[in-house]
Amino acid sequence: MVAAHANAPIETPSTADAVERIEVSRLIPAPAAAIFSVLTDPKGHVDIDASGTLIDAEGATVERTGDRFVVHMDREALGDLPLGRYDVEVVITELVPDTEIAWTVEAHIKPHARHIYGYRLEPVADGTRVTSYYDWSEVDEHWRRRVDFPVVPASALKATLGILERTVRRRAA
Repeated sequence: MVAAHANAPIETPSTADAVERIEVSRLIPAPAAAIFSVLTDPKGHVDIDASGTLIDAEGATVERTGDRFVVHMDREALGDLPLGRYDVEVVITELVPDTEIAWTVEAHIKPHARHIYGYRLEPVADGTRVTSYYDWSEVDEHWRRRVDFPVVPASALKATLGILERTVRRRAA
């Protein structure tokens, strides 16, 4: 693992030639439970999205691995594929309360891409160190031929962490 600065993107190469995972971290001066409540709320995902692709969400707060919710998307913000507006289903792949949440997305197009997004939360003296990660190491070849990965760059993950901090503060007020 390579890290240039505590808040710089951390990239973990899976092969000598390709990076297939990005991680970025930020200290958020809030308890893990307050942060986790945003991350388990489907509308919370929309609230903190820096990619500009999440329009709205429907579904209940997620509580366990396997839970699902719908996100209304608009790929126009990325400018990479002319998909217009469409829906995906977020499928929770990892959920440890106040510690980690991860998910993949499924849509009507098969095979599913199988990229994973997630957050790890670590309590520290001044709040919680939140690490956002994006892993496309298991993406199906069908998608690798059609889409440039990473779909969401490290800069968007980093920006999302800043929006997450602001969102947690506003919800606490």
